[in-house]
Amino acid sequence: MPYDLVIRRATLIAGDGSKPFEADIAVNGDRIAAIGRLDDAQGIEQIDAKGKVVAPGFIDVHTHDDGALLAPLGMDPKISQGVTTVIAGNCGVSLAPLLLNGTPPPPFTLVGGRENFRFDRFADYVAELKRRGIATNAALLVGHTTLRQRCMPVTDRPANEAETVAMQDAVAEAMAEGAFGLSTGLDYPPAIDSSTDEVKALAATAAHLGGPYVTHTRNYFETMDEAIEEAIDIADHAGGKLFISHHQCTGRANFGKSRPSLERIDRARETMDIGMDVYPYAASSTVLRLQRCDTGLKILVTWSDPHPEMARREIADIAREWNCTEREAGQRLLPAGAVYFQLDEDDVRNIIAHPRTMIGSDGLPHDIHPHPRLWGTFPRVLGHYARDIGLLTLEEAVFRMTGLPAKEFGIAQRGLLAEGNFADLVIFDPETIIDTATFEEPRRPAAGIEHVFVNGVPVWRGGRATGALPGAVLKPSASKTLVRGACGCAEDHSAS
Repeated sequence: MPYDLVIRRATLIAGDGSKPFEADIAVNGDRIAAIGRLDDAQGIEQIDAKGKVVAPGFIDVHTHDDGALLAPLGMDPKISQGVTTVIAGNCGVSLAPLLLNGTPPPPFTLVGGRENFRFDRFADYVAELKRRGIATNAALLVGHTTLRQRCMPVTDRPANEAETVAMQDAVAEAMAEGAFGLSTGLDYPPAIDSSTDEVKALAATAAHLGGPYVTHTRNYFETMDEAIEEAIDIADHAGGKLFISHHQCTGRANFGKSRPSLERIDRARETMDIGMDVYPYAASSTVLRLQRCDTGLKILVTWSDPHPEMARREIADIAREWNCTEREAGQRLLPAGAVYFQLDEDDVRNIIAHPRTMIGSDGLPHDIHPHPRLWGTFPRVLGHYARDIGLLTLEEAVFRMTGLPAKEFGIAQRGLLAEGNFADLVIFDPETIIDTATFEEPRRPAAGIEHVFVNGVPVWRGGRATGALPGAVLKPSASKTLVRGACGCAEDHSAS
């Protein structure tokens, strides 16, 4: 019987950091069926990949694709660059479990408008993704900021004991319904007033259930060192795994701190398990923050509800036109989004080069004029940082976006070319792969990505999406439930 797909004469990069090797690869259904010299094998579809690389599909470990997964073309920015699995619900903002009646306040705008916040239970969101179908696989986190909005009448203060318990229960329920772990966005107003003890309690609940604590740290622009210490302290108390989201040295006062910060994280790794991710650009992007205005930073407005005509303009130019300060201009633009040119390239390179760094796009699909990382992150690492400047070998770069994240997040049978694993595959030209998205034209697909398969089904070929929706909502490997004893304390119980 013929295979469903045979890819011939390819250069295979397995995803474990090992050297490339030439072989054929065959797929049946959603699985890799054979790897090796398959001269006599027949395929219903056959691809001659001589001179091309076949790698595991890339895993984007830091996304805000919660709403994009619901949109018909929402995942095109990811599949176009070879991404086959996304981890969503980052920075404390998940779509579920939360119902919003009015216009979402920042940072909920990271994942879309009010129409997306319609899931009262995490299970409802998971069920909707399965019903609609999705182009990529998805692993989902539950967000602390989302839970604060759900469980507290106001968020400009720490949670009290009853509210903290309610959020703990919501974390346990979400994880029972498919969440991989807990994320926080402690730098954003709905969470910045949370206490460390409040976050410790929620992180402990996630850890008891086998889930990680994934954090956008607090005040890392103003107090980077303290932000890292708080993250370590929270995870150490919780007893679970820590992920530091988009590790960076933000603002001129923090330039050059990449090496000491990485050394501090490595020291903590002597007694803890810590992962981290980075995006390969010297500019960040999020909602417009007034405290970043009038600081001398170049700030590009990406969208504004009251002044949509100001998208794609620098806030300094807008302030001059309006004859006001940047902060006053920012106030008039809110709610809005922005790109901040506030990172040093040497720090970006140091963090990328660290052997435990994973790659995450942190792209914002709902921005009118997004940061180019939404469309260009993975080809930029492979083409610019690996091939062109030699910061990483090609096989090491692939490892950072496949085998390493699969291991770090406990994603089984993905991220590695091996017989029996799921057939999440990308075929790319190592000589031409590069990001083409720019800050001026951020929605341009990357060059060099020829084929992308999710669970054995083609989702990108010939420079366009196929329209197929073969992705799966991934289940966490943890298999525990959490109940409360008579005293109200949390207890672990293995699920059958």
